Amino acid sequence: MAFFTRFLKKYPLSILCIITVWVLSLMPVPETPLKEIRYIDKWTHLVMYGGTCAVIWTEYLRSHKKPSKKKLVLLAWLAPALMGGLLEVLQAYCTGGCRSGDWIDFIANALGATLTLGGGMLWVWSRAKR
Repeated sequence: MAFFTRFLKKYPLSILCIITVWVLSLMPVPETPLKEIRYIDKWTHLVMYGGTCAVIWTEYLRSHKKPSKKKLVLLAWLAPALMGGLLEVLQAYCTGGCRSGDWIDFIANALGATLTLGGGMLWVWSRAKR
């Protein structure tokens, strides 16, 4: 229990973002005029995962004086990318047909996380040079 409390104190926004991604990924998609925008769902995936990764990076760097690049890559890139794959599988098989899993959505998820990884690494590198 102490681990969970400590984790919640260090990463409250990250946890909120992850829960939000899970809820949005598993609920039925409402009809919206934005559906007319080409690839809007792919852009949404890219932004959701990029934003979630950015929040994880920010909270990790804020709470660790000497960040571990390995932990950053695992926690802020690989874990969200794998979560995106898991959610696509769950959409395909566990939503009763109201959602469908899509490999291109998974690629958009991973791309959002990867773009944030690149930006985060540049940020850490520039901070280290100061």
